Amino acid sequence: MNQKERITYLIQYLEQEMPEYSGFDVPEDAKEAFDLFRALCNVRIPGPVSEEFLKVQDAALQEETREKGITDVKDLEPVSSDARLVLWQGDISTLRCDAIVNAANSQMLGCFQPLHNCIDNVENTYAGVQLRNFMNAQMKKKRKAYGEGYEQPTAIPMISPAFNLPAEYIVHVVGPIVFPYLREEHRDQLAACYRNSLDLAAEHGCRNIAFCCISTGVFMFPQDKAAKIAVKTVKEWLDAHPDSCLKKVIFNVFKDSDLRIYQKLLVASDSRGFKKIMGR
Repeated sequence: MNQKERITYLIQYLEQEMPEYSGFDVPEDAKEAFDLFRALCNVRIPGPVSEEFLKVQDAALQEETREKGITDVKDLEPVSSDARLVLWQGDISTLRCDAIVNAANSQMLGCFQPLHNCIDNVENTYAGVQLRNFMNAQMKKKRKAYGEGYEQPTAIPMISPAFNLPAEYIVHVVGPIVFPYLREEHRDQLAACYRNSLDLAAEHGCRNIAFCCISTGVFMFPQDKAAKIAVKTVKEWLDAHPDSCLKKVIFNVFKDSDLRIYQKLLVASDSRGFKKIMGR
């Protein structure tokens, strides 16, 4: 199968599985076709799929990621102020490293909003339907232990395979929701997100981990204050665990505004350091 044939097969499989979405024709445009496939995956509830579906899906997703371009953590330069830290602007779903962090919701099943551009949606899309199924199985165990109304608490991470992503693991953590205003409790919870995620990654033998900007999107944590907490907490953890296998932490940013904030916190304000971050 070529990529167009793969995506067509996947769309038709999902439309047959979910008849309520069967009215969509497969677009001729490659991007529009992939977006339709992605949207169908976004709304699909956890459940078994055929081995043939997984084979075709895995090939399609890995091809999409190759086309986006994979970045290897080994090729990233540390910041000038601390050799243990890296600042990288890019798509975290294309990073080859030991662990990437997902800013999850309390259901731990990924974002169900079609084509939403949050980290949770992107990572679940490119990991494949296996990720939602895996996390659903983990949450079923939690509900059996703690009751049917169980939701994953803030700052208590869970770990999963990364499936079709270039990373080895995904660390899923629920960040604090800032409402109606930023409180000390929110600051403490965000610090715990970073600290507990580092603990969990180290327990699984990770040598490096990439953090997204936890809680700064729809959870409304101010970007500059979140970055200060992230940098302070990570440095303190690394200082306190010199013998840990975990030696490198990547601060992944997507927005230019976050890049500027982290640059001020981490990088000497010379043009050479800035160019290294931008990959120039």
